[in-house]
Amino acid sequence: MIPATPKRSTNYGYYDPTDGGGAMLTAVQDTYPAGLGEPINVIISAYSDAAVLQSTADNGGLINYYQSMGFSTECLGQHSGDNQGANLGDGNGYLNQTAVIRWDYGDATLGTCQETIEGGDHIRYWIQNGKDANSGAVFMAVSYEMPIADQHNIVVNGYNLGRDWLVGNATAQSSLIPTSLLASPPYTASPYTGPYAGLTYSGRTAFGGYTYETTAQYVSGLLSNTSVGINHYQSVAVDGANAIDGLVVVLTAKIVGKPESSG
Repeated sequence: MIPATPKRSTNYGYYDPTDGGGAMLTAVQDTYPAGLGEPINVIISAYSDAAVLQSTADNGGLINYYQSMGFSTECLGQHSGDNQGANLGDGNGYLNQTAVIRWDYGDATLGTCQETIEGGDHIRYWIQNGKDANSGAVFMAVSYEMPIADQHNIVVNGYNLGRDWLVGNATAQSSLIPTSLLASPPYTASPYTGPYAGLTYSGRTAFGGYTYETTAQYVSGLLSNTSVGINHYQSVAVDGANAIDGLVVVLTAKIVGKPESSG
C-alpha cells in the first residue's frame, strides 16, 4: 500500500501553492505573449481572527477589514474589467477571483466608482480552502492601476508599490520602505535576499465599530525577483530592474475592538 502523502505544514498560516501544483502568479486572459500573470503578493494568514477570513462585511469580516484600510467593493456592485484566475494548490484548480476590491478615495459607498475612472490601488483575492490545502488564508494580487482611459494598465513599479501602499494603510504607517531600492543592485538575486526581507510593521485601523491590529511581514521565497512571466513587464519594470522584487507580505489581523452591541 502506498502511504498517504503527509499534510503540509501550516506553520506560516498558509500553504505554499507551488507545493500543490499551484502558482503565485495569476492567469491573465489574452496577454501578449500568451501566458503572462500578475503576482500574488499579499497573504492574510490563517493566524488572523476567524471572522477576518470570512468574505463578508458582517461581524468584522474581510470586507469590513478592507474598508478599515481605505478599500471597498466595486462601484455599485458592478464588476468591471476582465477576470483573473489563480491556482492556490488546494485542489480547486484555477478559479476566478472571489472579488475585486478597490481604493475608495475616502468614501466606502461610492469611492470605488472614482477608482474605476481615475485608477488607483486595487486587490483581487482568493481563499485557500480546497480539500488538499484548506488553510483558509486569503491570497491577494495587489497592484496600482492607471485610469480607465489608459485601459487600467499598471503604473511603473505598480506591483511593488501597490503592495507597499496597502501595507501602509493596513498598519497605519505614514511611510514605508523605499520600494525602488528593493529591485536595485546589489539586491537582484532570486529569491530576494536583501535587508528588507523579514521586515515587520504593525498598526491599527478601524471601520464600522471594529478595530483591527495588523502585523505585516515581508517574506522571500514565494515569488522570484524577475520580469519573466509578469504581465505588463515591459512598462512596469523600473530603469532596467525587474518588474517585481520577489517579496510577498504576510498580514496577520486581529480584532481588538468591537461595537458594544456585538457582544
